[in-house]
Formats: sequence, C-alpha cells, structure tokens
Amino acid sequence: MHFTTRPEIAGTFGVATSTHWIASAVGMSLLEKGGNAFDAAAAMGFVLHVVEPHLNGPLGDMPMLIKPSCDTVPTLVCGQGTAPARATIRHYRDEGLTRIPGSGLLATVIPGAFDAWMITLRDHGSLPLRDILEPAIHYARSGHPALARVSTTISGLAEFFRDEWPTSYDTWLPGGSAPQPGALMKNPALADTWTRLLAEAEAKQGREAQIEAARDAFYRGFVAEAIDRYLRDACVMDAAGRRRKGVLSGEDMAGWQASYEAPISTRYKGWTVWKGGPWTQGPALLQSLQILDGFDLDALDLNGARFVHLVTEVMKLAFADREAYYGDPDHTDIPMNTLLSEKYAEERRALIGETASVEQRPGQLPGHETWAAAARRHASEDYVSGGGTGAGEPTMAHLSQRRGDTVHIDVIDRWGNMVSATPSGGWLQSSPVVPGLGMPLNTRAQMFWLDEGLPTSLAPGRRPRTTLSPSMAREPDGTELAFGTPGGDQQDQWQLMYLLRLVHGGLNLQQAVDAPLFHTGHFQESFYPRPARPGHLMIEPAFGEAVIAELRQRGHAVEVSEPWSIGRLTAASRNSDGLLRAAATPRLMQAYAIGR
Repeated sequence: MHFTTRPEIAGTFGVATSTHWIASAVGMSLLEKGGNAFDAAAAMGFVLHVVEPHLNGPLGDMPMLIKPSCDTVPTLVCGQGTAPARATIRHYRDEGLTRIPGSGLLATVIPGAFDAWMITLRDHGSLPLRDILEPAIHYARSGHPALARVSTTISGLAEFFRDEWPTSYDTWLPGGSAPQPGALMKNPALADTWTRLLAEAEAKQGREAQIEAARDAFYRGFVAEAIDRYLRDACVMDAAGRRRKGVLSGEDMAGWQASYEAPISTRYKGWTVWKGGPWTQGPALLQSLQILDGFDLDALDLNGARFVHLVTEVMKLAFADREAYYGDPDHTDIPMNTLLSEKYAEERRALIGETASVEQRPGQLPGHETWAAAARRHASEDYVSGGGTGAGEPTMAHLSQRRGDTVHIDVIDRWGNMVSATPSGGWLQSSPVVPGLGMPLNTRAQMFWLDEGLPTSLAPGRRPRTTLSPSMAREPDGTELAFGTPGGDQQDQWQLMYLLRLVHGGLNLQQAVDAPLFHTGHFQESFYPRPARPGHLMIEPAFGEAVIAELRQRGHAVEVSEPWSIGRLTAASRNSDGLLRAAATPRLMQAYAIGR
C-alpha cells in the first residue's frame, strides 16, 4: 500500500478543497444546502478573506476557471483589475521611483476579485447572495482561530502599523495586542461592510437584481466612496521607504467590471490543459509542456536528479519568455501562437544540456528584440529594497524573509460543474486598511515596469501580468481535473510537477500532492524588489542526499528547504461515470479536502 498523508477523498455528491479547512467546510455546507459549485466557491472565497487575511482580501484580484456541466471547455473569469487612469510612468518616475514599491498606495490597481465572484454568481450560481456572504460575516464578527502565521505577521508589523498605518493597527491589533495563535480573531468592520452591502442588495427584489445592487454598492456606492475619500488625502509609507499618495479613484472603480474570456490550452500526451492568457503566467506551464513533449519522461525516475534537472532547465526557458513577452493582450499584440508552436518548442529544447544554465535566455522573436533585451537587462540589475515594509506577495513566508502569499479553491458538484480559483492581493501587510471597511487595498501594480514600450509597461487601463494561475485539464479517458496552488512565481512550477506526476507516474491526486517538490528562483521575480537568482534551485530533502549531490554536480545552486515545506497544492477531479475525487496538501497543515 502506498502511504499518503491523508486519504484521497472520493464520492459522488460533491467535493470542496482549499487552503484552509474552514473554507473547505463552508464550501461543502453550501453544496449540502443545494447550492452548486459556483455558490460553494464564492462562499469559500469570502471566508478565505477572513481566515487568511495575510494571504488575500476583498480588495484583491483573482483569475478563475469555471466549467459549467453543459460546456465542453472551461471559461476564464477575469477578476484582475487594471491600472488607474492616473497610473502613468511619468507620474511614478516623478515620485522618484525606478520600480513600483511592493506595498503602500501606488502599488494599487482597481480591485477585481469581488466583481468576478458577483458575475459568476449572477450567471451560474443558484443560492441567494445572503447564503454566500453569511459564513464570512459570521467568522468576521464572531471570530475564527488565528493561524500562527497570521499572529506572527501582525506581531512583526505592530510598531510599523502603530507609527505609519494606524487604521491597520486598529484593525489587526485591537486593544494594542496581536491575536495569539489559536485565539479568536475578529474583524467587526468587515462584518459591518458585508452586512450593509447585503442590506442594500436585499432592498431589491429577485436574486439577480440583488447581485447587481451589490456590484453597484461595491464599485459605485459606499465601498468605492470610502476608498475614494481615503485616497484623496492618505499619504503613507511604502516598501521603497517614503510616504506617497495613491492614484486610484472612485471613478476608476465605477468604470471597470469583471469579464469572461477564453482560456488558452495545449495538448500533452493525450491530455488537454487549460490556463489563463498572457496577462497571467499560465502560458509558462503550457510552454514547459510543449518543450517537455520531446523528452521521454516515462524513462525517468520522477524523484531522480535527471528529472529535476530537466524540468528545472525547461522552466528557466519558459519563464524567461514570461518575462520578455507576456502582458495584457488587450493592449499589446502578444506572440502567443509562436510561443506555443511546435517549431518554437523544438528550438528551445535544443538549448537544454546536461549542466545547469545560469543565463537568462528569452527566445529571440523577430520584431521583438527590444523586449528580450529588456528582460535580460532587468534580470542583471541589482535590486535592493528601499527599507519600507510589507513588500510584495512573498512567495511563501516560510521560504523567504518576506511575508504573505495567496489562497486556492477547487470545487466540483454532483452535476459536474467545476471551479478552480486563485484569489489573492489585499494582504494585511501590503496596504493600510481603508477606514470603515475593514479591508486593505491590493498591490498588484508592482508587476509593471516603469520602462516604456514593453508588454508589462505601466499604463492606465492595462492589466498587470499577474502570477495567479488556476488550472483545468482533461485526461485521455475524459476525466476532468481542477487544480492549483498559491506561491507567486512558484505556482506554475509546482503545478507542472504535479501534472507530470499524474501523467507519467500514474499517481492518484493525493499521492501526487504528497510527492516531493522543487522550484527555481533563476528568473526575474514578479514581486518587489524583483531580484533574479541565476542557477538557484530549492528542493525538499525528501529527494535524498544522492539526488541533491548530483544536482550540485550539474551546476545548480541548490538550497535545501525544510521538510514538507514547498507548495500548497489542491486538486479535484470527476470521471465520466460521475465519481469525484479531491486532495489537499499537508504542507503548512492548513489545506483540506472534503467530499462525499
């Protein structure tokens, strides 16, 4: 019997899995109430804002893959807000910046996650809005057990909050003390916000009308008004070490809405894999699969040095292209067809040798030479933080000195509806709490560059190239899979390894989750201060000393992590006869899969 840290959940009624056990339980409760996967996922999302506030918040952002049972392919819901009208390169340069700080007010784009949940509920949900929001209201008002990492994050920022962000101090340190691990933690201001929003929504008759009223209250009503009023005068310390005002306005919020779009996909060994477009980093996973398709992975030990080396070198090439060529396709003609072509994959495959590369090697695409040159230049610059705090979406708090992360949700109901969502942004450490709302703003603008002429150049109305990257796939036998992970730049690295273990290792969902993981920091980080670490490879010790020694001999700058510390993968699947399965990582001891 192959040991797993927990059973692979199986049943026929429904499965809900996420990065926090309370959210997973809430999702299952919505399914039990008769709701569908879209209802359950939304309720889970709002609860995650409450129970993991260091990882996501209501003013954050979110891409989400949804697949109604009647559809043959998924749809991408874009909950990624755009840069405000006053977010120009000239303005940021005039502020003395060469890159956008990872915290503070200038890093904010239009909040997008809320509207993504609302249009999905409007068009695909079934339960009243009150059923969706009541669990989050309950935990915000009555309290939830504080995670140790939440307590540590708040304690470490107590002095800064008191001196620089007093609204955050009042919210996260009521009475002057950080919540103790396991003690009840509350956010009454957030509970009041959702209670008021519900009251305004329920003044309308009918489920759809109430959801539209909630959208109005958030983007054109009291929520937007509170944000606009605060940002007119607020001037706060940021990660670059100076006090600066923001550029987001209520007018920006009123003019934006979430949208649907087609995801992109590729075929690999009979599987079809769907990811978000080039405003996410999702195509890097697809490019990696295209390159790997020319290698015989079935002949490799999936826990061996050859496998780790090969996959690492492939990811270096794919993520170099991410840095050079990805961006908002609504503003820039992204050469995605070329990047995902078999001919291009063959060219990239030829670059992989037996030793680790320490070069940044974006592909040389005719007509785009300046983009590749800029990616190489950025990666060679020595970025040093300016002395502020709360910088970035630190990829994993326990793997770096930075704080924060993301959350993930996968749900499948008994009818076959599927959701894979990765909410993020609006972390408690990234931006001050907006007075009266109980929620901080996001900092996704830090992914823009302050250089002209690039796909990721800051510009009003442009989406930042986010790291958020949910996934869906279909196996050769028709089994459908939803999966994902938090982890910033690591998201599509860990998901790639997970998928390869399923395809080539024949593992079940939980076995593949439990398998040891690795990732590289070789390429440009997406988060302030945006360093690159040529040749870097972090690996779990479960691979064994011999594997680690061989990787060092191959030239990798190996960093061995603590045991069971890399990745927060969750997954759910449904086969053709309706059997549902789900799994969640044991790492960090928070994620949970529930189903029956």
